[in-house]
Amino acid sequence: MKRLQEFWKKHPVSEKSLSVWYTHVSHASWRNIFDIRKSFNSVDMYGRRTIFDIGGNKFRLIARVSFRKQAIYVLYVLTHAEYDEGDWKR
Repeated sequence: MKRLQEFWKKHPVSEKSLSVWYTHVSHASWRNIFDIRKSFNSVDMYGRRTIFDIGGNKFRLIARVSFRKQAIYVLYVLTHAEYDEGDWKR
């Protein structure tokens, strides 16, 4: 939650969308990427990273999802422009 809060302090327009995302994933019980896509149809994978479109594609949230532990580790929250730069891929 800390990374989400830090991001929406810089980008207040993202707070509602990130809060909705957080509430949804806090109650999710996913077994695989197909389960995630039932909840978020615009989710993508990049290696072991799961990429969520947030706020009507204005933001990207990159996470590692552990299906076994039922945990989500937020790695990055980015504007679309920051995402396009590609620094998160390293």
